[in-house]
Amino acid sequence: MLGFRKKSQSDGAAHEEAAPAPEADARPADQRRRTPEKKGVPTPKRRDQEAARRRPLVHNDRKAARAAQRKAIQEQRAKMRQAMETGEERYLPVRDRGPQKRWARDYVDARHGIGEWLLILVLIFLFASFLLTDETRALTSYLLFILMLAVFVELFWVGRKVRQGLEAKFGPGNVEKGTRFYAAMRTLQMRRLRLPKPMVNRGEFPS
Repeated sequence: MLGFRKKSQSDGAAHEEAAPAPEADARPADQRRRTPEKKGVPTPKRRDQEAARRRPLVHNDRKAARAAQRKAIQEQRAKMRQAMETGEERYLPVRDRGPQKRWARDYVDARHGIGEWLLILVLIFLFASFLLTDETRALTSYLLFILMLAVFVELFWVGRKVRQGLEAKFGPGNVEKGTRFYAAMRTLQMRRLRLPKPMVNRGEFPS
């Protein structure tokens, strides 16, 4: 009996030694360390995965849209500046568009006037007032008042002539609102500084 027990124990030990070892991970050690365990982590929903994939595309689309919008604005401004030089109707600002505005500009640009020199004359009078005596300064003030009155009369006259010319060309009651004021404000600007640039010479009044 004792010998049989020893033999059984030796057979059991040999059987345990012959048992196959658990299969080892064939991946390299550094890869096993980098790979996180996903057990217990919920699987992302499909809509979340699609949203994550779409997010960079939306960002890129918005960036491209802003760049395209900036480029379009720059091109529009360049065309507007060119139209100010050439008088091309298509790209002029809204306040300068239309045949009536063009007629008013041509009328103002064809005439000689005091209003376009108003700013320079006022600066001269103000500068001279610091160098003159009290009596001469009083005379300068009167001259400045007369100049302002003459400019006011000129603006009224220009507005009246523009209205009459527009009524004769486009018909009574068809004059656009604000055209007289538009012509008066252009009268106060120096010819070389007017925008859009004058398209007629002095004396070439529109028909």
